[in-house]
This record gives sequence, structure tokens and C-alpha cells, in this order.
Amino acid sequence: MASGIFFVDAKGKVLLSRNYRADVPMTVAEHFTKRILTDDENDMKPVFQEGPYTFVYIKHNSLYVMAVTNKNANVMVILNFLYLVVKVMTDYFNAFEEESIKDNFVIIYELLDEMMDFGYPQATNTKTLKAFIKQGAAHKVEKKKLAEGVTGMLTGSTPWRQEGIKHKKNEIFLDVIEKLNLLVASNGTVLHSEIMGTVRMKSFLSGMPELKLGLNDKILMQNRGRTRGKSVEMDDMRFHQCVRLSRFESNRTISFIPPDGEFDFMYYRLTTKVRPLIWIEAQVEVHKSSRVEFLIKAKSNFKRRSNANNVEIRVAVPEDADSPSFKTSVGKVEYTPEDSCLVWKIKQFPGQKQYMMRAHFGLPSVTSQESEAALKKPISVKFEIPYFTVSGIQVRYLKITEKSGYHALPWVRYITQNGDYQVRMQ
Repeated sequence: MASGIFFVDAKGKVLLSRNYRADVPMTVAEHFTKRILTDDENDMKPVFQEGPYTFVYIKHNSLYVMAVTNKNANVMVILNFLYLVVKVMTDYFNAFEEESIKDNFVIIYELLDEMMDFGYPQATNTKTLKAFIKQGAAHKVEKKKLAEGVTGMLTGSTPWRQEGIKHKKNEIFLDVIEKLNLLVASNGTVLHSEIMGTVRMKSFLSGMPELKLGLNDKILMQNRGRTRGKSVEMDDMRFHQCVRLSRFESNRTISFIPPDGEFDFMYYRLTTKVRPLIWIEAQVEVHKSSRVEFLIKAKSNFKRRSNANNVEIRVAVPEDADSPSFKTSVGKVEYTPEDSCLVWKIKQFPGQKQYMMRAHFGLPSVTSQESEAALKKPISVKFEIPYFTVSGIQVRYLKITEKSGYHALPWVRYITQNGDYQVRMQ
């Protein structure tokens, strides 16, 4: 439980605060302010004690969102709540910064009162909050109408979904989006690989539908005696609050009543070794400190029937380089002097293809150490491959059951994108 919450700027000034339990003085924020002004930011810990008080904080842009308690509270619950506060504020005001706090402090107080009650998290879903805390001209709502609609949502078994929802066409869309974080040595050795996945849903279903989602989860398929087909070992998952976790933990069944509209249903992380989807080979040749030449080869290692869209290959060049000239077999090359790099853009990169690009830059007669260091910076790659997942995860089925018996259409789309994807230079 949290005793109070404070929004503090970079100079230590409290912009807004809310005392939930009245068991700590509001001057307690001075201890936190003193830390901000005297301690090095890299040395500060997100949780620290001073006297009888425990301070928990996160930093968003230039703002500190800080909670304080004088009890033996669950710090992870408080941290999670602070991140949810930032998310809700961002959803409401598009940006969570000092100006948005000053311009919307009345609504922020209302949100804080609904999100936490006597120090315990309560309603933290943006869609639920937007149903009765509105902005602009719609901010004034009749109290009777407010009480009738909101009480059931907050105290019912499905606070994320209200009753009586109707759609002309019942359908649900699933996007399986995977981001690949990869670090590859110049000789092709994979030094680090990580897949960060998100299952995003957009639901347009009437009534109170019950859904069951089946994935090619290795543990589930083994439990049911299914050994055929590719399976994925998924052991690091996080679900939306609509999922019945007790059922999942007992038999790996994913059942839920979805919110209406768009929401992130599930996050997962895999640390399996992954072959580079787009392999970059770079040769750099410096000619007597007067010019530098780049030979960049890009090869796609995914299936021939797939295409990578909007590929961008960024190669660092010395800051004092000039007179750029390029020659490429496909796409176009741009020099961005403000970023000290060249960008090779390929709109569509088919699988099992290889392309080349040559770049030439002039250099001053005297080269600095910074110029030499720039030639060793890793190459970063951006891409998006539709209808493809690098992990092999698949949606095996999505069953939709509703008491009215209507038929709904599920649509599934797979996308693989780059995360922090880098290839080191020779």
C-alpha cells in the first residue's frame, strides 16, 4: 500500500501530490528532493529508505513519479502502479510532461482518486476510466448517470468490459508482432539474440463473449500428446488482466472475456539463438587519409516467398566526411550529415537475395581519432517482414462462444520487425 504519490520535476519541485492515507506528512517529499539535487542520477536507486519512510520512484522524460510509504509494502506492486499511472496519463493527454500536468491538474486529481483507494490500486484500465472521466466539454457528467454505469464496471467480474455492447459485424483481429534484438560479430557469430513478442487484439464482438486461444505452445502440445508440427517453448509470458490465470497455470488453457476495441493481449520473450535475417558485410578502405570507400553487401536469409519491407541500413561515417557519391544495385542511398551516417533504403527486399552498394567520401588531410572510431561503429538495420514470425509461433485456433449464438470471424496477421538489430564492422 502507498501512503502518497508525488509528481516531481527535474529540479525537485513538487508539481502535484495526493495523500491517500494521511499517515505521512506532505513535507516528506523534501527527502526525495534532496536526493535529486545532491546525488548523481546514475547512483540513485529506484527504491530507498530514509528514516521510517520508503521511497519508490520511476522517471519518465524529465519527470519523477514517486510514491512513499511507512509500511512494509509490496514494492513491486507500487512500481507497477507507477508505470500504470504514466500509461494512463499518456493515453489521456498524448504526452506526460510538466505542461500536461499544469494544464490538466483537475482531471489528474480525479484519475488519481479512481486509480487508488486508501493506498490500494483500484481502476487502472484507461478504457474503464475514460467511460466516466472525460475531457473537454464532456467532462461534466450527470451524477446519477455516472453512478448507474460505473459501479457495475468497477465492482463486477469484468471491469474492463461493460455490458450491452453491440456491433453490426462481429469479428476480432489478432496481430502477432515480433521484434528481433540481435548483435552479430563481423565474422557472423551471433553474440546476442532475443525475440520480444506482442499479441495485439482488436475486438468488435457483441455481448459478453468467451474466447479460447490456442498457440503451438510446446508444454501444452506435449500434455495433449501432440508431437507433430513445430512447437515453441514459451516460458516468459505476461497477459492482459482479462486472462484467467488459474486455468492457464493448471492446464495452459488461455481463456478470457476480451475488452472492446484494441488492446495488448499478451507479451512474451524468447532467448533462442536466431540466424541473422538480414546479414550485412562491410568493407572499408581508407586511401592515404584523403578519401574513404565503403563496400556494403546485404543478404536476406529468410524464405524466398517472404519480403522485407522498408529496409534501412545505417552505416556510420566520419563527421568531417564530405563529397559523398553512391552506386547501388537496388534502392537509394542518402547521406545524413546531422547523424554522420549514410542510409541505404530498400523498399522491398525479397528472401534469399543479395545486393551491393558502394559509397565514396572525401576526407580532410588530417584525420582525428574520432573519425577512425566512427568507422568501427556497428551497422544498424531496420526492416519489417509481414506474414512471418522468427520464433515460429502460430495461432492454432480461436474459439468464440456467446450466449446469443452468433458467428464471429477471427483474423490473424504475423509481422516480424527489427528491434535493436546491429552488425559489427570488421
